[in-house]
Amino acid sequence: MILTGDEIRTRVGKEIHIDPFDEEHLNPNSYNLTLHDEVMTYEEVVLDMRSPNRVRRIKIPEDGLVLSPNQLYLARTAERTETHNLVPMVEGRSSVARLGLFVHVTAGFGNVGFAGFWTLEMFAVQPVRIYAGVPICQIFYHTLVGEISEYCSDKYQDNNDIQPSLLYQELNPDAEMQDMQMRLQFGRG
Repeated sequence: MILTGDEIRTRVGKEIHIDPFDEEHLNPNSYNLTLHDEVMTYEEVVLDMRSPNRVRRIKIPEDGLVLSPNQLYLARTAERTETHNLVPMVEGRSSVARLGLFVHVTAGFGNVGFAGFWTLEMFAVQPVRIYAGVPICQIFYHTLVGEISEYCSDKYQDNNDIQPSLLYQELNPDAEMQDMQMRLQFGRG
């Protein structure tokens, strides 16, 4: 079952944390999350699942940023969420989709216990101008049946930023050393 907007409101501050929370973003069965002021793109021509891939940050100017087709952009929500005893899911808003902007390519499913900002995988069908602060997607909540085990991960839990893929940590036993070397090389260590 999916929670109604009224039920989301009732559980905010308990099982649902949305920071900041704005009553005007509440819908009949979801809550609109807004776009932060940066996007990230990969610098590699070929992305390697077994290695960290270099990224470039782009600040979204006040007059907007035009996203190009055939380019993956990573972004994040301005809101930090935390969910207990429910499964959070993120979907693009239909008004955004009608502009040809996919807000999450395939990763809209969250885990019970997830805490952090939502990384959005954005892909434009044609050039589209985006703006920081626009309601970009909606979060909704499913109830669970059965014993609950909360999400626990060193990769994405409690993130504070856009998260590029960290799949290489699972696939490559030397990934931690490569990641540290990359952070030192690019001054992020």
